[in-house]
Amino acid sequence: MAKIIIDGHEIEAKAGATVLEEARNLKIDIPTLCYHKDLSSFGACRLCTVEIKVNGKWQLAASCQTEAAAGMEVRTNTDSVRESRRLAAALLYFRYPQTGAIRDMAVKLGVDVQEAAADSQDCILCGLCTRTCHEIVGVNALTFKDRGLARDVDEPKIEFDTSVCIGCGSCAFVCPTGFVRMEAVDGKRIIWDKVFKMAACNVCGRYFAPVEQLEFISKTTGVAVSQLMTCVSCR
Repeated sequence: MAKIIIDGHEIEAKAGATVLEEARNLKIDIPTLCYHKDLSSFGACRLCTVEIKVNGKWQLAASCQTEAAAGMEVRTNTDSVRESRRLAAALLYFRYPQTGAIRDMAVKLGVDVQEAAADSQDCILCGLCTRTCHEIVGVNALTFKDRGLARDVDEPKIEFDTSVCIGCGSCAFVCPTGFVRMEAVDGKRIIWDKVFKMAACNVCGRYFAPVEQLEFISKTTGVAVSQLMTCVSCR
């Protein structure tokens, strides 16, 4: 436990907790697009900026990546913080001007947004899908490729490995913009342009999960696929 002060509130922060987590425990609103409480921090969107007092001086830091430390002082709503968040939102809006989630965040943070149809669902490289696939599902079908000479990549992108994807749809669930789309058609699921055969519940006959997902669960748990052929509602 570490005593810290956030916006004048002195609290006992949990060991390993981030400033963002402790601020949200105090019901302090800090915007994010690349953060999820069950995933590692990524710090891509920079919307969660706060001010932290270090060696007597205030400096800006991403709250999702800053671990609470004894004696730390944090301010979440100063002019500098608001301007930093507004600038981060403006940069996102400049790159993705027709993406609904980006436009909404830009408006919330004071960016002048032009009238336009919010009909795009761009990948904003938040990394939520890759982290979910790796850390929660444990499949590693999605990989974040950053720019760089050694990587032979012109622009950052998400790479999809069709050979290992199990079609669980977790990436679509966490995607903040709708870029990752999942469709259900005639007993099949389509995601990342890969088609998965769906398994029908032995009890009610409803399609409830991709066969490849059940096979993956069987392989990792040792439970026979035949024992997994019942949907949640019928168990």
